[in-house]
Amino acid sequence: MDLNQITVPSLDVEKAIPFYEKLGLKLIVHTHPRYARFEFPVGDSTLSLHQVDELPTGQGIIIYFELEKLDEVVEELIKKGIKFDNLPQDQRWLWREAKLKDPDGNQLILFHAGENRKNPPWKIK
Repeated sequence: MDLNQITVPSLDVEKAIPFYEKLGLKLIVHTHPRYARFEFPVGDSTLSLHQVDELPTGQGIIIYFELEKLDEVVEELIKKGIKFDNLPQDQRWLWREAKLKDPDGNQLILFHAGENRKNPPWKIK
């Protein structure tokens, strides 16, 4: 099994498209104003935006984007006008993370974990 796609709710897909393009995703499908799909620079997974009339309540989704050069990419995104809630910080679970929200308030985390991504010291054997 492999992850094909994540679909993210959006109140305004047209407004969200440029945000995800600034993050480095490539727009590959835009059939109408209520739907768009992107591919990532690495791997085969895609992310789509689907317009909704109302966003989910509560914490909602959290999407993690893995980057090899986290700090450098965050600096580049800040220069492009992307605002971060938290700049890169080392976490106790051995990942380095930066947090931001998309135009609809969905939580995004840019991170680098290296070997600890799938093989932390506490991994179940």
